[in-house]
Amino acid sequence: MAPTNLQEQLVKYLTDAHSIEHQALAQLKTAPKIAGDPQIAQAFSDHLIETEGHERLVSERLAAYGAKPSTIKDVAGSLTGKGFGAFAMAQPDTPGKLVVHAFSYEHMEEAAYDFLAQVAERASDEETAQTAREIELQEEGMGDRLAGCFDRAVNAALNEVGPDDLQAQLDKYLTDAHAIEAQALELLEKGPQLAGAGELATAFDDHRLETQEHQRLVEARLQSRGDAPSKLKDAVLRLGALNWGGFFQSQPDTPAKLAAFAFAFEHLEIGSYEMLDPVAVRGGLGRQPARTGHSGPVSAHPDHGGIR
Repeated sequence: MAPTNLQEQLVKYLTDAHSIEHQALAQLKTAPKIAGDPQIAQAFSDHLIETEGHERLVSERLAAYGAKPSTIKDVAGSLTGKGFGAFAMAQPDTPGKLVVHAFSYEHMEEAAYDFLAQVAERASDEETAQTAREIELQEEGMGDRLAGCFDRAVNAALNEVGPDDLQAQLDKYLTDAHAIEAQALELLEKGPQLAGAGELATAFDDHRLETQEHQRLVEARLQSRGDAPSKLKDAVLRLGALNWGGFFQSQPDTPAKLAAFAFAFEHLEIGSYEMLDPVAVRGGLGRQPARTGHSGPVSAHPDHGGIR
């Protein structure tokens, strides 16, 4: 049932935030053990302490409304967080996958708390608004710390990889990038319809054209190396995008959920290209650009404008 007033909406956003923190806690308890680098591990350990505080603060704001966290949402969040840890451990480049996905997740949390603060302000709940803004700043700070760990994550992932294997690893990163762009295109095709008329729909339309070019550029790099995109990876990630489309349509606040997810997804892409850059350098291909035109706070190599 959709919330009928601002206070109900605010409680819903608080229960969502609590489940997000449960998911984060599940990830952060595993992350230091598999980070592969002491500085990266310390960043996760430090943020675990912050996240425990976030969960407590959100619980307190729910209690102020006579409400409790959603057990179903919290359990689902914990399971998803544990699943992500298992996924990262199963990858040959665990530190890289871990840092990139955590970087994206921090920006999803940042967006969630921004929305929570805005709803609280509309409901004239200054205490919840202030709490949300304080947590938002800490999530943003963790995202910045992770951005500073990209090169360390590549070093940890590839230090024992030989020259021949490094070329294969570079091809893998390129096929991953192509598949991510395939997923992005699927989302961007549906985005304008889900967002409704307005600035958000226009942003999706504009970025769809950019993303088509990103995918073409990545495919050209693969072809120049005698390789090709992975049809299986592309299909799997496109299917994931279709599932997300169904999820957004079922939400009473579709544009807000969609915008927050897209914000996080763009940072997943940013992180992926930041990983691709030093792998390409190690492979002797010169300095690759960090991104194919994505905008955001991270700009490791702003002198390059696209994959060549």
